[in-house]
Amino acid sequence: MKKIVILLSCLVVSVASYAQQWKVDKAHSKVGFTVTHLMLSEVDGNFKNFDATITSSKDDFTDAVFEISADISSVSTDNEMRDGHLKKADMFDAEKFPKFTFKSTSITKLDGKKYKLAGNLTLKGVTKPVTFDLTLNGVGKNMRTQKPIAGFKLSGTIKRTDFGVGGMPDAVVSEEVEVRAVGEFGKE
Repeated sequence: MKKIVILLSCLVVSVASYAQQWKVDKAHSKVGFTVTHLMLSEVDGNFKNFDATITSSKDDFTDAVFEISADISSVSTDNEMRDGHLKKADMFDAEKFPKFTFKSTSITKLDGKKYKLAGNLTLKGVTKPVTFDLTLNGVGKNMRTQKPIAGFKLSGTIKRTDFGVGGMPDAVVSEEVEVRAVGEFGKE
């Protein structure tokens, strides 16, 4: 029995050692969103402070786990008054809920470099399953470090009211929020 436990432990450790960690290069990445204002114009925002990692043992990332988090207080729409309002309790409530997180639960390769990425998004204390479109922009080598790099683009739509964000009507600020993230990741 002891030999079986040791053998299984070695197997788990060896499988886990194949998983590679990829860390986001923040200088070449962005996490953002777009909403429609008064059914007329689009307002873009992003989070200045964020982190993201990928864990994958396969070169085509078909077993990848994506984890993304951002500091709500770093939200920026290039308008100080609006940014201040976004941090208040009726919107993101940055004081009570300082971060949003996303962790993928599955990834499905569709065609070529296109994937569907499903996972759990936690925003303002509410966790909901969401699915995003994911594109592998490419892989290469960092010219400075000579380590592998990969670029991804994520996009999709969520409903802000599903997460308790903002009580204003859809005619003022769209209920649907376009989520976008682009990331360049380096293998650790």
